[in-house]
Parts: sequence; structure tokens; C-alpha cells
Amino acid sequence: MVFKRLLGSLGVGGPTVDTVLDPGAALPGGPLSGRVNLRGGSADFDVERIDLELVAHVEAETDDGEHQGSVAFERFTVGGGFRLAEGAEHSVPFTVTLPWETPITELHGQPLGVVLGVRTELAVAGAKDKGDLDPLTVRPLPVQEAVLEAFGRLGFGFRSADLEYGHIGGTGQRLPFYQEIEITPSPRYAHAVNEIEVTFLAYPGGMEVVLEADKRGGFLSGGHDALARFTVGHQDVRDWDAEVDGWVRHLVESRAAHGLHGHGDPYGHDGHHGHDGRHSGPGAGAAIAAGAAGLAVGVAGGMVAAEVVDEVGDFFEEDGEEG
Repeated sequence: MVFKRLLGSLGVGGPTVDTVLDPGAALPGGPLSGRVNLRGGSADFDVERIDLELVAHVEAETDDGEHQGSVAFERFTVGGGFRLAEGAEHSVPFTVTLPWETPITELHGQPLGVVLGVRTELAVAGAKDKGDLDPLTVRPLPVQEAVLEAFGRLGFGFRSADLEYGHIGGTGQRLPFYQEIEITPSPRYAHAVNEIEVTFLAYPGGMEVVLEADKRGGFLSGGHDALARFTVGHQDVRDWDAEVDGWVRHLVESRAAHGLHGHGDPYGHDGHHGHDGRHSGPGAGAAIAAGAAGLAVGVAGGMVAAEVVDEVGDFFEEDGEEG
């Protein structure tokens, strides 16, 4: 999906911008390449700056309910300082580095329902315009893929994925939101938990894996959430099935809900949190088959997949109309 928009702040006759990303999915912490193609308007214009902004469709839970909107989480200047002649065409190649915590949008080519975009902003003659918005596809890092595939082999099923605004206390989280991948329990653990939410917080030296289990209540006790955090390296070679199963057993055997404070911080600073712990709710993502990862569809895949398509279209249409 590519939008070509007239630079509205300059009126009729302004230049147009069309950003084209290189084919293929990007990786968290990896390069994102492409070209910003400009076409001159009915007069010469001085292009002061070309900025790329990464945006995400996120959910926020407040006292008055759940809200959805777009959040910008990184910005790059990729060009500028030249004159675009009347009717001329000019192309600016770029390569930028994605944040390590950039959410994943697909697994083995299957979309997870998470929506990211790259917005292009042109500064011309003192005026700015958000002239182009393109979808961004991100695949998991090898260690993220290994963990998710282990869940699949252990019999867990994919339910949904979304982005939650806020911070997870006691972690090294840098972005203003985090990704939750909700999975249904395997038959072995179905008696103990309703679902498990997986959050990956990658950084240059490794990755935190935060798990939250919605535990079922017993005859004399109510259900509660249990949280735990585990740290892995990007190059770790482990028996991932045994590792992940051990993580789940740790959650199931925990007696009470607990936070993540005091677990250390790979970034060397205190964790921040926008709310107390984590909140889960119905996601902007939807249950779609996770294909080769072996994660089963948790709910009606066909119906929900159509809803995801609508959400993606709505997100880009709404952002593309901003002037």
C-alpha cells in the first residue's frame, strides 16, 4: 500500500512524495532500507528536510475504558538541503536501524494482526506535511522465533497479538508500549491457566522474555495473574522445548501474583511503568494461523482475519488523511 499525496500545506502545485521500502520483512534492531521519491511541483522548492517516522497502532487502558490510536516511536532524518526544480524527479535512498524492541508483525509469513507503519514527512519552505505512510513488516529475531516455535511444539496455540501502551515495571523497556502475544495453554496446563501472554524486550546483548499467566482459581481461591521474566542471549543454543516448559512450570507453580521489580536491568537503569504491572484485554490483533510455527488458531480464524484487514486499512487511511 503506497500513498502519493500532494504537499497540502503548500497548496495546489506542491511536490509529491512516494516512499518505497525495499522488499522483505525487517528484523528488530536491523536495517530498514528504501527510497523516498520526490516529484517537483509547478515551481522550484527548497527541500529542507526529509524525515521518516515509525508509528504503531496501540491500545491504552485507562479508568474510563480502552482506547486505540497511533504512537510514533522513532524518527530519522534521511535527507534534505537541496532544491527540487519544477517538475523534476529526485530519489533519496536511505538505510536506518530499527529499535531493538520493534514489535514483530508476522511469523513465517503469517500476519499476527499488529500494525506498524513508516510515515514520511517533508519540510519545504518552512512548512511540514506528513505526505506518505507505508506499512512496515517485521519478522522475529532467531531467538524470538525459537521461543515461539517451542510453544507451538509443546501444544500451545496462538490467540492474538496487540500493542499495549505503558511500561512493564522492573524491565529495561525503552519504547512507550510493549507487545503482547497471547497464547492458549497446552492440554498439559489447561487446568491451571486460561492463557499466557508473551512479551519480548530485545536489546543489543540479548532479550528479556516476560510471561504473564492468567491462572485459574481453585475451589477455595480465585484466579490471579502470575508474572515472571527470563533473560536469553541472541546466540544462545538451548533445548528450547525444555526451557520454555520450565518457564511455564515456574508460572504455574507460583503461589501468588508478583511483579518484576528486583530482577535486575540489562540497561543499567531503573525500570519505569505507566501503570502498576501489566494489563491485558481484547487486542487489536486477532487470531490468525501461525503457520509453520505450529501454533494453532485459538478462535474463528476466518472471521477475525477479516477484521484484521479492516483494522490495517482503517489505520493507514486515518493516518494518510492527516494534513
